[in-house]
Amino acid sequence: AEGVAAVDTVTRRRTALVPYATDTGPVTTGEYRGGGMGIALSPDGGTVYVGVHVPGARGTLEAIDTERRAVVDTLPVGRRPFDVDVSGDGRRIYATGHDSFDVTVVDAAAWTSRRVEVAPYGTEGGLGSWLKPHYAAVRPSDGALLLPFEGERLAVVDPDTGRVRIERMTADTHQHGVAVTEDGTLFAVGTGPIDPSTDAGPSLTVRAPDGEERVIPLDGPHEDVVVTADGRTAYVSGGFTRDGYWDGISVVDVATGEVTRVPAGTRPLGMVLLGGAASADTDAG
Repeated sequence: AEGVAAVDTVTRRRTALVPYATDTGPVTTGEYRGGGMGIALSPDGGTVYVGVHVPGARGTLEAIDTERRAVVDTLPVGRRPFDVDVSGDGRRIYATGHDSFDVTVVDAAAWTSRRVEVAPYGTEGGLGSWLKPHYAAVRPSDGALLLPFEGERLAVVDPDTGRVRIERMTADTHQHGVAVTEDGTLFAVGTGPIDPSTDAGPSLTVRAPDGEERVIPLDGPHEDVVVTADGRTAYVSGGFTRDGYWDGISVVDVATGEVTRVPAGTRPLGMVLLGGAASADTDAG
């Protein structure tokens, strides 16, 4: 809620705190507090892009120069920018507006934007709806943006045309974090049912490029996922954004579906892998 911390990964010490340029109100805690949400790094490492939530208003995308440790540009985006992603060539930034049912597509060079509505269930219910976009992943093969909904529908957004195609999914559970590997395999975290009487429990969906899915059950709610470069191991964080989180990470052997739970601080959410490819029996980061 205060700013973006820079941390030395060798000494494990914070080296800077870059305050947001956007006024987000009092610094507080909780799921709906103002401040930073989605965050992503440009491919050249020179810029950090942060989606900043402004309670009761549109969000802001802030660009931070990593050398100067300062905000150098801001741009209005959708409400409550849950996730920020960058295209593989660094030319586009995508801010997913959770409470505005949209993705803001930003031209990094011109610093201009356009809105793409992503609402496969419609926008009925507004801020109170569960059927809103959360996290997205950029498909390496064509730059399409992939956003799963409820283990039922996958929104595939063409950033050039703004067209949204819907594909069927099978996990039947509320979905949050996503990741995609170089071969186009999509990983989607199922957090658990909206309606326990009709929906399935927490899971990890592994969706092949041809659309075939495997659904691996998980014990309890989870939030986000990262996958090793070789695609053999997925790490799923237990720090769910709502009630029901737990203080650990589920390590998933993708081939066998075997899940090992390990402690990991307090309410882990986002993750990054340090050191590239690894399997389940190595120290990946």
